[in-house]
Amino acid sequence: MVKKTKYLRCTRKNYNLEEIQINSLYLEQVQSYKYLGSTVNSDNSIQEEFQNRITLGYKAYYANQLLFKSRLVSKKLKMKLYWSVIRPIVTYGCETWGLKETTKTKLMVFERKVLRKIFGPTKERDNTWRIKTNDELDKLINYIKAKRLSWFGHLRQMSE
Repeated sequence: MVKKTKYLRCTRKNYNLEEIQINSLYLEQVQSYKYLGSTVNSDNSIQEEFQNRITLGYKAYYANQLLFKSRLVSKKLKMKLYWSVIRPIVTYGCETWGLKETTKTKLMVFERKVLRKIFGPTKERDNTWRIKTNDELDKLINYIKAKRLSWFGHLRQMSE
């Protein structure tokens, strides 16, 4: 247990990694660690956590790729699978994220890639095929904003 014990200093200033000695025990300082599935780091940035979430989302998609590509599975069922398996993996802990434009863009790119694979091309009246537009696919950012508002509502109901 002692060998697993480490500590994290949360600050934006750069400090050299140091060990703390308590009697004969040495505690190592770390830059980041996983806690309840989320990455916590010393500069309080979500970039590492966000990138891990996107990677896990792709892994979940590719693990279920046979279902998403199957013509035997309806698009409605594929969307239910996306909403219940992949989206929660990507948006885990999103209530506390501060969304920057680059983060929003990466989220939209991820969701569009997955949704385009689910829905495939659209057949036009003149028998040509086209991929769906971004406006047809943009829904993830609105979902995250709704989750953040829901979290804010819970915080407002708390007593002082």
